[in-house]
Amino acid sequence: MKRVFFLVPLLAAIFGCNLASAQVSQSPELATKIKEEGLNNSKIQEISQFMTDLLGSRLTASQQKRRAESLVINKLQEFSLSNPRAEFATEFTRGGWDVVKTYAAMTSPYYCAFSVNPKAWSGSTNGLVKAECVIFDVQTKEDLEKYRGNISGKILLMPATQTYRISFDPLASRYTEEQLQTLALDSRTSNAVSPAGPPSSGQVSAQSVADRNARQELQRLTNELLASERPVCIVTGRGSFNVPSGTGVSYTVGSPEPTPEIMMPIEDHGRMVRLIQNGQKVEMELELINKFTDDQEVHNVYAEIPGTDPKLKDEIVLIGAHLDSWHGGTGAADNSSGCIVMIEAMRILKALGIQPKRTIRLALWGGEEQGLYGSRGYMEKYLYKEQQKLPGYDKFALYLNMDNGSGRFRGIYLERNDSAYPFFEAWMKYIEPLGFNYLSPRNTGSTDHVTFSRIGLPAYQFIQDVLEYNRTYHTIMDTYERLSLNDLALDATMVAWLAVCAANDPGRIPVNPAVTLR
Repeated sequence: MKRVFFLVPLLAAIFGCNLASAQVSQSPELATKIKEEGLNNSKIQEISQFMTDLLGSRLTASQQKRRAESLVINKLQEFSLSNPRAEFATEFTRGGWDVVKTYAAMTSPYYCAFSVNPKAWSGSTNGLVKAECVIFDVQTKEDLEKYRGNISGKILLMPATQTYRISFDPLASRYTEEQLQTLALDSRTSNAVSPAGPPSSGQVSAQSVADRNARQELQRLTNELLASERPVCIVTGRGSFNVPSGTGVSYTVGSPEPTPEIMMPIEDHGRMVRLIQNGQKVEMELELINKFTDDQEVHNVYAEIPGTDPKLKDEIVLIGAHLDSWHGGTGAADNSSGCIVMIEAMRILKALGIQPKRTIRLALWGGEEQGLYGSRGYMEKYLYKEQQKLPGYDKFALYLNMDNGSGRFRGIYLERNDSAYPFFEAWMKYIEPLGFNYLSPRNTGSTDHVTFSRIGLPAYQFIQDVLEYNRTYHTIMDTYERLSLNDLALDATMVAWLAVCAANDPGRIPVNPAVTLR
């Protein structure tokens, strides 16, 4: 088994720092029990079908999301976890939004039904409507004037933002050993280049700021024109292989209902654009029914395995993933997969009757897709708010997050906290044979662990095989079929092991000294 670590002993010697008071793995007998339960008595398939087929989509604050919360709580009760519940996390001014009906077809120059996805929080058509399609291409303020007075009652085809090119790469892939070796290098060194390309300098030029401001001003003027002209629908081409992707529009509860908008695959969108450019009249018929609800709350779902040590039971080992999803598919890879793994990890520990010293808490976040709402709400309630530490800050032992599809764990990103190395080096001993071999010093972003790592707490995301995540997430094809059940079973087993190691270790990973709280 390959184990890759850098600089830790040298750092300890140079700085004389006690990187940890203790780092211990649990017994091989316990490792055997966890592997046996996780791999030979797995409930991954059951939980996966529950989280996708039964729950459906789970857009933040939607009625579907509320339904999912209730069903998940019932499932956690079935697994005998302690105190399953939904808690208010924070306000969400967009409110709830659910799809009731979506139908779209081209009717001229011939009939063709399309697979489309309405943009979240966009409006509805007035029943079944038919209208002519026009290309709406605004690049400058002057372009706006040629459309003024000419687009009311029309269906607007927005300019293409994506071009299909034949790819000779595999649809799914796993990390190569060379890529993993690169991830194990500190990205702050000159020879450490990300497998995805060189890191950004993070510097923003004056010209780029001016360009951004100009784009924002043009968008504002365009929105004003669209609001006054009242087109029937706005059609955006995004997503390939006849699969539309998903996104949302800006909306606040109490505002006028936005113009209906749909996402259409680039193949169908491109066909209509080319027909119009070649002089053909293109018409579509649409029926879009979307329901707005005045639900302005983000909820998280929690459950625990309580700690038993009198001195440590109030400390928290947190494991989690986000429960919300976009609305087109069933949020399988993004992020039912993370919820499946974390629920199964808790089930494994509970089924074995493990009584950890620290409390192990499951957190299934809401509102991640719109900006980490759920985890930020948890932070502000329990950990840190208004530049002040709350009581839970000093009782936070670890957070493990999953949000990169259903690929197998290959290691973990340690967020440039060298103090975490000796802990994971000790804990990973019995899961190396499952493929957990790499500790990366790097940061990785864009999901709920960032909420906690930004305030210095030990919160980490796993290095995962990509599989086909990048072509399926946020699309209508993000369904049960996107899940790799074998990988999920391995991942859940690893999480169960790491959680119990963290819960029972005499020491705790220190707060990241590179983070300064303000």
